[in-house]
Amino acid sequence: MRLRSYVLTGIAGLALLLGQPLLPGSGARLAAQEATSAFKATLGPSQPFSFDLLADEARNLAATPYVAPVVAQPEVLERIDYDAHWKIRFRPETTVRVGDVPVQFFHLGTYFRNPITVGVVENGKARRIGYDPRFFEIPPGSPAHDLTEGTGFAGFRLMDPDLKTDWISFLGASYFRTSGPVGQYGMSARGLAINSGMSTPEEFPLFTKFLIEKPKDGEADVTIYALMDSPSVAGAYRMDITRGQPGIGQTMRISSRLFFRNPVERLGIGPLTSMYWYSETNRVLGFDWRPEVHDADGLMMVMGNGEQVWRPLMNPPRVVTSSFMTENPKGFGLMQRDRRFENYEDDGVFYEKRASVWIAPRGDWGPGQIQLVEIPTDDEIYDNIVAFWNPAEQPVAGQERRFDYDLTWMEDAPVPQPLAKTVATRIGAGGVPGHPRPAGHLKLAIDFEGPALAGLGQTDGVTPNISVPEGVRLVQSYALPVVGTHRWRLIFDIAAEGVETADLRAYLARDGKPLTETWLGQVHPTQFDRARAGHGTGTPANGSAEAN
Repeated sequence: MRLRSYVLTGIAGLALLLGQPLLPGSGARLAAQEATSAFKATLGPSQPFSFDLLADEARNLAATPYVAPVVAQPEVLERIDYDAHWKIRFRPETTVRVGDVPVQFFHLGTYFRNPITVGVVENGKARRIGYDPRFFEIPPGSPAHDLTEGTGFAGFRLMDPDLKTDWISFLGASYFRTSGPVGQYGMSARGLAINSGMSTPEEFPLFTKFLIEKPKDGEADVTIYALMDSPSVAGAYRMDITRGQPGIGQTMRISSRLFFRNPVERLGIGPLTSMYWYSETNRVLGFDWRPEVHDADGLMMVMGNGEQVWRPLMNPPRVVTSSFMTENPKGFGLMQRDRRFENYEDDGVFYEKRASVWIAPRGDWGPGQIQLVEIPTDDEIYDNIVAFWNPAEQPVAGQERRFDYDLTWMEDAPVPQPLAKTVATRIGAGGVPGHPRPAGHLKLAIDFEGPALAGLGQTDGVTPNISVPEGVRLVQSYALPVVGTHRWRLIFDIAAEGVETADLRAYLARDGKPLTETWLGQVHPTQFDRARAGHGTGTPANGSAEAN
């Protein structure tokens, strides 16, 4: 099972296009250039606008049967494949400015067939930006020339003032992403997820209409309003976005109002989508020359009771959904903690620069679950990780729900972290070097680092606390400072013969008080047994997934 629909496959294919400088067309296209030089975006009639009016529109939409978007000329879009699509360039000279915010558009194509509308808001009035092919430089012979006017845009992005690159983009379904604190695109966020990771097909709500406003109060750099629609829900979103400065990243203050046509079994609020193939944790499962390949390496959570939890990501042998129950969570996010280039060695995509993304609820969200969906992958081109909040109260038809939260794109979670953090999780063959390695035994080595451990030695009463599930036996455990570093390492062996999945819990404490965040690891012993057997014997001595 793959997470991505054809829409998401298109997003992966266009990763090279997003965030790249826009280059003016080459060749002798004098006529087209002259036409563009006189071009000015057409704005539709002025209409009253407010977020409440947009919410009313969503409410009225949900009261009627769902109507799928009309895809104009699908036979033409079919021919605008990946190769044809990336050759269509937006003309910088046709950039639309909302105040001082430069806006540019994406063209429709086979992977982006659902047209959206985009408008501008000023002084409580909204005007729609008319589609015109002159926004784009379309190469001679491109099938895009066969599209008629009025087909709409696929998405849009907001540009740096010099127009050389973008810093936030909306493209496909309800997906959006930013360039993060260091100008490197990575994982995506979504407006909403419905039935992710279930046996039934996932439903992908669509942002169908956007309106962009330059706030006058200066509290945000730009405000984006979005209308959502899908078979199960219609919704209105307001996103007050601060671009931030280099090294800081973007913050988004999001308000959502959701109106349900149908009941939803698994509702995903604040969904984050990422890629995890392998890291030091499961290096043995990744047949690739690079040490690690991932956009994020863990799910961090701060529960309603304040407990800080780290769940390292895995690439499981089957689709796995993990649920972490809490009430009124303080925050959660997919984190890229490993920031060393040497651990990736990829100077083309720079995984060490990918932003971490954090969700902080505003107001009480009540009881529910932070859910993590992990889908098997054998390549880096698939988004196979999803994390979101699933409220305990499942929506029913005719119900209205509101969820407000802050979304931050930074290097680390913007919350106090007084306890030592997990900085590495390694899994290898259990047992003792030089002796036969017992089948079904795994050794786990977890590294922690942080001020709470500073200055402590092996005789200072630091104790491991480990919990294993029924059917799994803890063979041995100990903790010690790692020589030459500021880290502590917790090492333990488990016996899990024939166990498919084991959820483990561990932390370091002193005098009964935690020194580290809670490590919640999910391992798949039979998966590692198969990998070890692939090395030549059933119980090899070199089957460790530990990093070099």
